[in-house]
Amino acid sequence: MEIRKVTKKDIQFGRKLQRVRKKTGITQEKLSELTGLSTTFIGLMETGRRKPSLESLQKIASKLKVNIKELF
Repeated sequence: MEIRKVTKKDIQFGRKLQRVRKKTGITQEKLSELTGLSTTFIGLMETGRRKPSLESLQKIASKLKVNIKELF
């Protein structure tokens, strides 16, 4: 597996995702159930260590009832 550097933008995205998720009152576990993404992956996105695909972003935004742009 390739190791990549976590950028400032990755961390900013992760923090925003976490804020939006918490604002809607959804836990990582519940978001995992709703989207079919693993809880680990959601946690890694929230810390900036993983980047979601467009498909994953669409699932997350849909379940959080926000526009994808609101996650950035």
